[in-house]
Amino acid sequence: MLMVRAIIRPEKKEEVLSELSRAGFHAATVLDVVGRGKQKGIKISGVVYDEIPKALIMMAIRDEDKEDIVRIILKYARTGDQGAYGDGKIFIAPVDEAYTISSGIPSL
Repeated sequence: MLMVRAIIRPEKKEEVLSELSRAGFHAATVLDVVGRGKQKGIKISGVVYDEIPKALIMMAIRDEDKEDIVRIILKYARTGDQGAYGDGKIFIAPVDEAYTISSGIPSL
């Protein structure tokens, strides 16, 4: 089992979630977050904004679904054909255990 964390532009959130769901990946946790990447924020009229709004999509997935999920996120979270600074990052980490709270049974 893997945990996918995708930090993307907020305006791309609905499209990414819709395409994931269309491909059969319905379960996700979504948070509105702020942060900055290598660009160190943005500067507008001399003011630096270093807390840029982003969306965080988290999904616990089966190992064999990783390539499909990453492909979908990359395709629909990217700005234009080439992408742009600030489009986001995808982090993937192993999940050792997960439990369904209502039943107490291990899941996935």
